[in-house]
Amino acid sequence: MIFFGKDNSDLIKASKLIKKGELISFPTETIYGLGADATNETAVRRVFHAKGRPNFNPLIAHVSSIEMAQSIAEIDDRAMRLIMLFWPGPLTLILKKKPNTVCDALTAGLDTVAVRMPANDIALKLIENTGVPIAAPSANKSGCPSPTEAKHVIRSFDNDMVSGVVNGGRTKIGLESTILDLTSENPTILRHGFITAEDIQNKLLMKVEESTTPDKKGKVKSPGQLLRHYAPSLPVRLNVRYHVKSNEALIAFGKTRLKAKKVINLSPTKNLKEAAHNLFAALIELDEDALYSGIAVMPIPNKGIGVAINDKLKRASIK
Repeated sequence: MIFFGKDNSDLIKASKLIKKGELISFPTETIYGLGADATNETAVRRVFHAKGRPNFNPLIAHVSSIEMAQSIAEIDDRAMRLIMLFWPGPLTLILKKKPNTVCDALTAGLDTVAVRMPANDIALKLIENTGVPIAAPSANKSGCPSPTEAKHVIRSFDNDMVSGVVNGGRTKIGLESTILDLTSENPTILRHGFITAEDIQNKLLMKVEESTTPDKKGKVKSPGQLLRHYAPSLPVRLNVRYHVKSNEALIAFGKTRLKAKKVINLSPTKNLKEAAHNLFAALIELDEDALYSGIAVMPIPNKGIGVAINDKLKRASIK
């Protein structure tokens, strides 16, 4: 595995490998992605293989400009309003796919495509240098906590599966993008993320619906809809208020009198943005510690970004 810095010469080298069909992990403002040329069927299929991800679970195409987004998706006035308000940023839009653009593997054969422009200079430069949209799901094994540091990526993959990783330090947000479906009658959140339903409703001045689980036939339309996801190997017990078991580590939020041999506090001051930033790193750190056989988690307020945090934790706790 090659380790790249964030200077332009390294990013050019990394983009050349992507153009050759290799897989390169890189940081966005949300998490580290596992990048492949979104127009290259073979390369995108390698992403599914490396992650152990089911091929019915579509990926997001990351773009470096509105023009690149328009080259692969139908962007109407409503979509453009959201783009102008939230891009670059942690909002993914589900749009009608233009034919003969991104490969079928990326969209899992759907006639829609998930698109976003990351708010990270490394990611934008890498995509721009590559000259095509980059498929970039989280750079980890499917279903596990998402990586927010380069060392988390290295932990997940053998050297022959991923050609390199661009080390951009700890990601700024630490929580995946919100996914909003604009192909349904009403805008519909398919995955909760850093941008909340209230944020979108306030900008669109219309109700935003929610559909964050597979449909009745078990089909998914976007990443993040599978019921068990973001899960460490250790069992996760939620909404712990009174007692931590002797074999459990504790993920705390705010001041607490709960006792445990190891405590990671997502935010002593009850700041939900800080908690979101620290969530996945905490799950990964505790999962690597052989001293514990479970993780207890204190309650997180289910408001604002707390909705997304609780959504991740709920999926992580499903056995």
